[in-house]
Amino acid sequence: MTPSVRRGALLAAAALVAACVPIARVDTTAAPVPDAPFAVAGRLSAHHEADALSANFDWEHRLDGDRIALSTPLGQTLAELERRDGEVTIALADGRRASANSFDALTAQAFGVPLPVAGLTSWIRGGPRSGSPFAIERDGAGRATVLRQDGWEIVYAYADAAATRARRLTLAYPDVDMRIVVDRWQ
Repeated sequence: MTPSVRRGALLAAAALVAACVPIARVDTTAAPVPDAPFAVAGRLSAHHEADALSANFDWEHRLDGDRIALSTPLGQTLAELERRDGEVTIALADGRRASANSFDALTAQAFGVPLPVAGLTSWIRGGPRSGSPFAIERDGAGRATVLRQDGWEIVYAYADAAATRARRLTLAYPDVDMRIVVDRWQ
């Protein structure tokens, strides 16, 4: 095979492979995810500089508040977080309690890792939160694959082609990495 024929064959193969790769659609105008009650359970890990947190979580979101229980893989309670009447509180396993005006501030204070719970209320359901610019990349089925909002990049992975909810979320923010695996929706 001559070098020019080989080069032509390589270009044709590259064009064929490129044609098979689905092109992500970027959406900046989708409606924010409407607030609705849900319950979700799974596992999370988060790293911020030298601080790290790994836990199971059980999260109940209601229109008037949230309750998040964090536990070890063996089921021992690490903390219970609650949002009610504009105040966020935490009760740690050792009996300490603290409060703040946001989950981000409270989790940074308690664990050294700011967990973006306000955004996660929408992000875990595959869409942007209201009141902030965003960009979403979607796959051929219209599911979110990457969401960028509030400085966070959220990458979604689905269990299979028929899944409508993400099984895994990987979140990145300057100096913060977070992974969520969803085990159960209610």
